[in-house]
Amino acid sequence: MKALLNLFKLRIGVAIALTAVAGLMVSPGSGVEPWQAVALTLAVLLSSSAAGAFNQFYEVDLDARMARTRKRPFVTGRMRHHGGWVALIVALTGIAVAGAWLATNASAALYTFLGAFCYAIVYTVWLKRRTAWNIVIGGLAGSFAVLAGAAAVSPGLSSEALLLALILFLWTPPHFWSLSIVFRDDYAEAGVPMLPVVKGDRFAAWAIFAHAVVMVGLSLALALLSPGWLYLACAALGGGLLVWRALMLALAPSRHHAMASFHASLIQLSLLLLGTIADGWMRAALGA
Repeated sequence: MKALLNLFKLRIGVAIALTAVAGLMVSPGSGVEPWQAVALTLAVLLSSSAAGAFNQFYEVDLDARMARTRKRPFVTGRMRHHGGWVALIVALTGIAVAGAWLATNASAALYTFLGAFCYAIVYTVWLKRRTAWNIVIGGLAGSFAVLAGAAAVSPGLSSEALLLALILFLWTPPHFWSLSIVFRDDYAEAGVPMLPVVKGDRFAAWAIFAHAVVMVGLSLALALLSPGWLYLACAALGGGLLVWRALMLALAPSRHHAMASFHASLIQLSLLLLGTIADGWMRAALGA
């Protein structure tokens, strides 16, 4: 069971599923039935988990060369590496997309598919081994999850949903570049052109800070549209922490500060999603 959870990257899948819930809650409109929201959330979780499994299937050679990933199930042999996994991954993705379509609409299903496709094919296959900006484009996976949730409410996407999707797009690079500084030697040994490997830690650190400032600024601007005081408090608290940690990293690039920035990005995302979902629930409860 532990190996399966590792293979399907369930923790990442849960985070992406929560971004879909946030997209659903931030969108103005009549909302959806509870069963539809649950079905869409599970569909996004299933599709993102399938994409995570494909990432490990495709990158088994890279994982074997990196200390951080050498214990993944395909590398250790705990899971046998064969073509049947690809068939299973495609089938799970198809079930997820069909479930999103049947429960909500075609637009939500399309965004559910695009999120998985972006991570599994665009990031993993096309970009990761070729360019230092791989994770920037790969960040669209989380953005599409937001759009899937928003499209379930209305295929005509709201300004709030589009802004939240942009925020998620800008969140991904500071998160993964911070981790890339910590494991820069691993990525260099595996031949993966992550930004710290190609441009150095200092350049990457300032890129992290710049992305964090813009992203946090947009997250605060979102409160001007519809989210209430609870969202604003969460966005300000988490955003302030992330910008502070990113600044410390930019002023003194080190693995210690990079790990602190990485953890701050997790806290910031958690607070952002919590504030978005809680505020949306409060508005729905007061409206009822």
